Amino acid sequence: MKPTVPAPLQTIPGSAITTQTADELPRKRRSLIGVSLGNALEGYDWAVYAVFAPFFATQVFDPADPTSALLSTFVVFGAGFLVRPFGGVLFGWWADKFGRKSSLMAAIGCATVGMALIAAVPTYDTAGFGAGAVLLLARLLQGLAHTGEVASAYTYVAEVAPPRRRGLWSSAIYVSFTAAIIAATLIGALLNTALAPETMSAWGWRVPFALGFVLGVTTLVMRRRMPESHAFTELVDEHPTARRSLAAGLWTYRSSGIRVFLVMASLSALYYAWGVASTTTAIKISGIDATQALWAGVGALTVSVFAYPAAGALSDRIGRRGSFFLFGVGVAVMAYPMDHLARQGAWGFAIAMTVMLSLFALVGSILPALFSELFPTEVRATGIALPYALSAVVFAGPTPYLQQWLAGNGYGYVFPGYLAGAAILGAVVMYFTPETAGHDFAKTAR
Repeated sequence: MKPTVPAPLQTIPGSAITTQTADELPRKRRSLIGVSLGNALEGYDWAVYAVFAPFFATQVFDPADPTSALLSTFVVFGAGFLVRPFGGVLFGWWADKFGRKSSLMAAIGCATVGMALIAAVPTYDTAGFGAGAVLLLARLLQGLAHTGEVASAYTYVAEVAPPRRRGLWSSAIYVSFTAAIIAATLIGALLNTALAPETMSAWGWRVPFALGFVLGVTTLVMRRRMPESHAFTELVDEHPTARRSLAAGLWTYRSSGIRVFLVMASLSALYYAWGVASTTTAIKISGIDATQALWAGVGALTVSVFAYPAAGALSDRIGRRGSFFLFGVGVAVMAYPMDHLARQGAWGFAIAMTVMLSLFALVGSILPALFSELFPTEVRATGIALPYALSAVVFAGPTPYLQQWLAGNGYGYVFPGYLAGAAILGAVVMYFTPETAGHDFAKTAR
């Protein structure tokens, strides 16, 4: 049986994947920027929904019950995760068969259409339940797009990165993703400061979605100019018959797929709780002033941007397993204290959010590297996308709703324990995973 975790045991004859010439490095850096900017749009598209949910909930759903309207927006938010497994299969297969570049372009196309639909969604007073249906359609498109972006962007960045700096280069994915969340939160803070609450609810919330549509069109044009991943073109040119069927590839590397699923389970809830939905929680559950909560979120996210490259570089030195050990211990120790601190006003919320996102950075920064190192080129995108998407459906999508429901029913103390247990799970999974840092894809056994 073939190994389920690739190891640098066999060299593909004639491969030039590791050749680093003076001309290649600038080209790879430009590719990294191109992928990062497109990935930023995906982050923006998901974050802006969570940030502005309190403002458009009663516009799209029945305004007679504001609490139910807000919960309905989070149900729709979670629905976008339901199509992720399908998107994982579709875009993963596409990227492995036709290339990373075309898959990246298709993902941005779906996200852009979703943005346009939300920007133009009718109100409940105008269309009744039809307004919610349009919002749901937009979220389903964005769910497909996000999985496609993950499958292709993770793979593309890992394949163009120098092997011994793959952790650092991979951090660009979450740096750009977080920068987009900062942009969404900053736009929310600025609009909330400049516009009256009635104006924000009436039309102000549409502005960020319209901006997202413009960014999507710009990114689509930009990605047309990106070159294909060198690892993929090498596989096609030198081993045109090497690409196996989807089912065979997933089965052969099934233990790697299980690792991806469990690793994502260990950290996705934490990220969506603290990195995406935390400002809404601070406003609706903790009673923090909306403007103060949004500005506190901007500050915490800005600090975390600098934590990602530092954490990626650290992982290149201590290994992927070492990073997950620090993450598991850190979250287990800090989950309850930071949950308590976040309820003590805007400053407490800002400090708690900074601490928890910095802990997430230890592992979030290296996910593209880690996941790509678990699979060979021929099935890499598919191998990452499907278990990633399945884990997101089970653990990430329900997170905002679960957190709101627990807090609203007097069980808020359960949620930090859930996050701590999940983080420990990730550390345990990585303890039983062979170290992959520094693996050269040119020497990965097929």
